[in-house]
Amino acid sequence: MSTDIPGDPDLGTVVVGVDGSASARRAVLWAAAEANRRRRPLRIVYAADLDRLTLLASADTIDRIHDTGRDALLEAALLVQERFPDVTVVRELSRKSPVAALRLSAGPEDTIVVGNRGLGGFATLMLGSVGLDVAARSRSPVAVVRGEPDAPGTGIVTAAVRGPADGDWLPFAAGEAQLRKATLRVLSMWNPLAHAGSVATMLGGPDEMTRERARHLETLAGPLHRTFPGLTLTTEVAGGTSAAGALVEASRHTDLLVIGARRRPMGLGHVAHAVLHHAHCPVMIVPRGAANGEET
Repeated sequence: MSTDIPGDPDLGTVVVGVDGSASARRAVLWAAAEANRRRRPLRIVYAADLDRLTLLASADTIDRIHDTGRDALLEAALLVQERFPDVTVVRELSRKSPVAALRLSAGPEDTIVVGNRGLGGFATLMLGSVGLDVAARSRSPVAVVRGEPDAPGTGIVTAAVRGPADGDWLPFAAGEAQLRKATLRVLSMWNPLAHAGSVATMLGGPDEMTRERARHLETLAGPLHRTFPGLTLTTEVAGGTSAAGALVEASRHTDLLVIGARRRPMGLGHVAHAVLHHAHCPVMIVPRGAANGEET
């Protein structure tokens, strides 16, 4: 059953991975709230990795893995039922590895949710390997739950854009903002020093370049006004020497940071990678159709 909000795209089912960690429990609650807003089922997945372990482990060990997985799924389902009784929960004990299990459980329109650190992760690591691999390889939108669990809401969803190729995923960010009854902030970062000495700089100067970028941003966001007539939308061009640093700072003042990323054979670009490791709020990575070599 899809949402019945005018102009809202079909955001799909929510799939969340659990492993018994505190980070996964936070991810389950965030995913349940997302499923509740979408009026969609929540699929909770435990990846037992039995396809690999069956060849290595004893029968008793395999039984314990089954029991651990079932317990983790039941605990997560009861947690969701307590907080969000209207959400339909589907439990899945997968034989696959965590990354493969989550990718196989989600369709292109669904959203995968992971915690920012799993069991066995070093405290100094900002994002677990499973979360990073899922974000880098999945063809579905992926949300990495970061930030303080009880942080006060800002009523803002921020979409970080770079150029015209971002127009294909911006409606997804607008749908997220509309579901939350939040303002969509379309933010574009640029580095004036990158254009120092160029012909454009000599002809117009940094101020004119900023105004030109703002006009392009308005053009990019224009269709959203028509598709989401009730959505409050703002556009902003921010300068700085580090796009990643500026987006991490912007994440302090938003409930959800949405960025588009073209999945590459070698993984995500350095901006998306840095934001996933250091953001102060949940980050959603949405697939985008980018030109060759273009990064987030």
